Amino acid sequence: MKRDEIDFGKTSVTRLFVELFIPTFLGLLFGAMLNLADGIFVGRGVGSDALAAVNIAAPVFMLFSGIALMFGAGVSVVAAIHLSRGNVKAANINVTQAFTVSLLLVGILLVFVLAFPSQVNVLFGGSKVLEPYVVDYLRYVSVGLLGSVITLCGLFVIRLDGSPRYAMMVSVVPATLNIGLDWLMVFPLHMGIKGAALATSVAEVVGVVMVVAYVARFTRTISLYRPKFSPKALRLTLRNTGYMVRMGFPTFVGETAMSCAMIVGNYMFMSRLHEDGVAAFSVACYLFPLVFMFGNAIAQSSLPIISYNHGLNDTGRIRQTFRLSVGTTTVCGLLISLAVIALTPAVVHLFLGDAHAPTVIAVAGLPLFAVGFGFFSLNIVLIGYFQSLEQARTATLFMLLRGYVLVIPCFIFLPRLIGDAGLWLAVPLTEALTLIVIVATLIARRS
Repeated sequence: MKRDEIDFGKTSVTRLFVELFIPTFLGLLFGAMLNLADGIFVGRGVGSDALAAVNIAAPVFMLFSGIALMFGAGVSVVAAIHLSRGNVKAANINVTQAFTVSLLLVGILLVFVLAFPSQVNVLFGGSKVLEPYVVDYLRYVSVGLLGSVITLCGLFVIRLDGSPRYAMMVSVVPATLNIGLDWLMVFPLHMGIKGAALATSVAEVVGVVMVVAYVARFTRTISLYRPKFSPKALRLTLRNTGYMVRMGFPTFVGETAMSCAMIVGNYMFMSRLHEDGVAAFSVACYLFPLVFMFGNAIAQSSLPIISYNHGLNDTGRIRQTFRLSVGTTTVCGLLISLAVIALTPAVVHLFLGDAHAPTVIAVAGLPLFAVGFGFFSLNIVLIGYFQSLEQARTATLFMLLRGYVLVIPCFIFLPRLIGDAGLWLAVPLTEALTLIVIVATLIARRS
């Protein structure tokens, strides 16, 4: 396998950022396109109720993804610092623990989801009308949920090992397969929402095979360690896991924050606009990963650079990476907001087709929702900056602020003040207020 020539401590920061960002961006782009295609196929091929049902089940995905990303980001920070100091063995032990503990935790949670799917529907804001769709989707997507943990955690490890192009392929190949299978199972085979779920599960299994193949055969520096189960080994595992969780916890909060916004949004849209409102809101939720993809690609690209040079105490390279990531994010966020606002009718029609009532609601509200995309991307990158410097407490506080503290009251009270437009402006207002607090904190620390 052709190697990527990467040295986190010596390669030019601009070149290093580009070499990491382009494959990371392309990999996440395919993942986002998969998410959009899945929504289009379900909305056009099964119906608006099925689309709303996927939106009800989506927080389960985000919870599991949050766990995987928490361990992936945490081990990326911790192992990068170990590698910068030449401690390869410690880095390998951390990687092994990240895979095993995250997989065990998600496996336990999946048992509860499969045992109580109807309760999950109620908990996340669904109705009796949507319950059959939600139950079917969760049952058939379960293998994909488990596989996504290995894939997402593996992406961080592969990039840290110096192979961002292979990491890109781990995203691109399953996403491309998923899109093809989605079309096949929903349209020619008429398998409905079950087909969309099965397509996801099959594609995730392919991603798992690619990650396992890389770790088993192609790694340059990082490799898995044989687990030990002595009392001392278990104590060290708990200690190391606790540290990785602390470093990656802001990422977990950020991922579950989106699920929190979706859950609260589902409740509020259901209470004011019923199933048609949830279907319209689902269009915005399907677009959210596309926006998250830009900010996340920049944050994931800068994370190993900043963490590695933090281990070397090279503040010059850290500042250069910070400026580059913030500038790139600002431009991307602005362009995405303008594109979605300009193309709203076409975007909504892709998802909802001729479903008249949900389409009218979405066309009126989506431009309002898109106003917050730039704020959202900047928040993800700025919080990732604190995380990369081992300032997990600060990063977690900001994530909690945008994910829970502000978004819930904004969703509850803004519609009471300005009507249904407040449903769409709740998330943008949350992100804007959070950005003000983060920028004020940065200015205060540098003054």
